[in-house]
Amino acid sequence: MDMCFDFLEWLGPDTSTSVLMILDDPADLVRLSAVSRSWRRFVISNGFCKKLCLRMCLEVSYFENVIEASTPRESSEVGSSTAMEWASLEKEHRAYSYLSYYLTSSSGNQDCISESICASSTDNYPVESIENTLIESDRVDMRPSYWSSKGERDPVVPETLTYRLDSKLCIINEIKVKPFEAYFQPGSPIYSAKAVRFRMGHSRSPHVTETDATDNNVAQGTPNENYVWTYVSPSFPMVQENCLQSFKLPRPVICIGGIVQIELLGRVQVQEVDGLYYVCVCHVQVIGLPLAPIFDANILGDQCAVLKFLPPREGTSSKVGIPPSVSLPERGSDMKARSGWNHRTLPLLYTFLRVSESDSDEDFFA
Repeated sequence: MDMCFDFLEWLGPDTSTSVLMILDDPADLVRLSAVSRSWRRFVISNGFCKKLCLRMCLEVSYFENVIEASTPRESSEVGSSTAMEWASLEKEHRAYSYLSYYLTSSSGNQDCISESICASSTDNYPVESIENTLIESDRVDMRPSYWSSKGERDPVVPETLTYRLDSKLCIINEIKVKPFEAYFQPGSPIYSAKAVRFRMGHSRSPHVTETDATDNNVAQGTPNENYVWTYVSPSFPMVQENCLQSFKLPRPVICIGGIVQIELLGRVQVQEVDGLYYVCVCHVQVIGLPLAPIFDANILGDQCAVLKFLPPREGTSSKVGIPPSVSLPERGSDMKARSGWNHRTLPLLYTFLRVSESDSDEDFFA
């Protein structure tokens, strides 16, 4: 019989850690945790899935801890401090394994905007309201549909458009903005900005809609003091063209709190009738993947939050990712197009990350 040895024992913990920290595909960590009990303990106790999520997405550092939904019986169980610590590590491993799947998923291609909140200024409310930017067409009922800023003599004066997303946690990949072409003015001028920048975060104030903000004159000021921004993008140049312009972020970003603000930097077009600079936007899309109902967040303060993990149960469906009702062969086929997550990995994710395991050191595979 051939001699067998444990690769981790042969390398030692320090070298093994160095090797696993090089891995940049979360599917590899899921596979490793399914090899044997000792490998699973090594992966979980060192928090490799969380560390990889941190390397992929810096916003993960805002999560102070993880809360996993459980039955009343599970919640009431108590044990030794060692057992409780291990249970906490397993919980983190499950949550960040799922999160890493969504960070590398190709399914984040939907518009995540739920509603508009406010604009830094509006020239003619409500005819030129920010609400119009949620409509794809630049004409509604034979009338132009767009948002317009107030006019300024200084072309450097910026504007902001603030939106609420479908979920407190969304993975955002790109943002699309379409400047408005004033086809009813001589020469059909396009009122684009010189550049755009994006902020993501959460609100310090209660749930406020655009109507409430306008009634309190908040929409005519600078609302940044009402928000905590956990991510600020680099600026992207905007072209003066009548098209939906795509601005892809350098990496996937987790919007913690569900608020996105679009900064319109600089003005390029003067309105002929008054000689003032304006910025006008026809349509906006925030492209990504809402993480509800699998993930939610409790905002604790300006710089920290609790990650709430609600793993799907067998026989239930989810809006996020692949519904559990789909058969494993179908899931495997769908995943071939995704980095690392092939037909062998997906069953491991749905099996080894969901169920409690025995304390045996017996290998899972011969």
